[in-house]
This record gives sequence, C-alpha cells and structure tokens, in this order.
Amino acid sequence: MKFDFSTLSPIERYKLISSTVVPRPIAWVSTCDAEGNPNAGPFSFFNAFGEDPPILGFAINDRRPGDRKDTGRNIRETGDFVVNMVAEHHAAEMNITAAEFRPEVDEFAEAGLVPVPSEMVKAPRIGGSPVSFECKLFQIIELGPHRSLVLGRIVLMHVVDEVVLDASRFYIDTPKLKMLGRMQGNSYVRTGDALEILRVIPGPDKIAE
Repeated sequence: MKFDFSTLSPIERYKLISSTVVPRPIAWVSTCDAEGNPNAGPFSFFNAFGEDPPILGFAINDRRPGDRKDTGRNIRETGDFVVNMVAEHHAAEMNITAAEFRPEVDEFAEAGLVPVPSEMVKAPRIGGSPVSFECKLFQIIELGPHRSLVLGRIVLMHVVDEVVLDASRFYIDTPKLKMLGRMQGNSYVRTGDALEILRVIPGPDKIAE
C-alpha cells in the first residue's frame, strides 16, 4: 500500500505518522507566563537532536491560525521552558494536562502537580519527574499556519539520585526510569522491556577511515 502525502489532509497524514513512528518519547513541557503563572502540557512529536549544542525539540500544533497554545505563547514571552520526562507513575497526571483548558486555568493545580523552582530558567519543573531538562529557547521554526517546531538548548539537567549508577562516568540506569512512550491514538507503552543488540564491528578491511 502506498500513500501519496501530497493528496492527503493533515489529519490523514497525522494518523499515518503517529501510528507508525512509534514509540515516541513524551516531552512534558512546563512553562510560565510573564507574570509567573505556571503551565504544563505533553507533546509526543518530540526528541533530542544532538549534544553539541545540546538540543531538544518538540512540535506544537495550534488549534487555529494565530491561536497560540499556552506553551508556545509562554515560551515566546519568557524565552525558556523545562522538558520533564514522563514516568509510569505520572501517567494520569500527564493525561489531565493534555486537556484543552482555558489560558487562565492552572494545569499544575488541576493535575495535582507540584511546581519546583528551576535554577537557570524561569519556568518551574514538575515535581516527581525522574528527569527534567531546563532549556533556553534556541529557535522556533514555523512549519505552517498551525504548527511550529520549538528547539531548546539544555542548560541544566536534573536526574533523581536513585537512577544514577555512576555520576563520574555519567551512567544512568535507564530501565529504572520506567518511562512512558506514546503509541497511536490513546495507546502508550512502558519502556522497561529492553532488547539489547550488540553493534556489528566490520572487519579490518571494511572499517571506515
């Protein structure tokens, strides 16, 4: 079966992409507005894009042209945000913050989340998240009237102590994080079932110079 994307509507493309590019990590993005009011929302079109500079990126889909979601509007106002990773124990709270609340509604309060002051950015962290990345806005790429790609430069990373195997060697017990991944529709996946595949080492005559 072939699908010509030039002939498909955005929702049809979304259904195909979101059901095949899986599992996707979830960026639980916390921000605040110019007055310091907090906001939180999950985004599953998200990933890391390198370590030099250290960049995280996620896409925001606006409901209508010019109707910026709270997350995007706050980032444009303050120039920073925090990406909190979603563990299994926060699945219900994350799902609550995915609802389309009015701008004046405090998602932290609605979901029973605890805002934790960040150290290098204005936006708060989400208390209890096993990993949080404090980010300064690097670039916003407008992808169209309804979607933008937000790129942030990581300035500080928080990891809960119990998953750090060796801080001097930067070893993290990844399975112990018990992260959630996004599948299609309302489906998610646990990441504890890892499959180890050793990298192939070419023979001496085939190694790239």
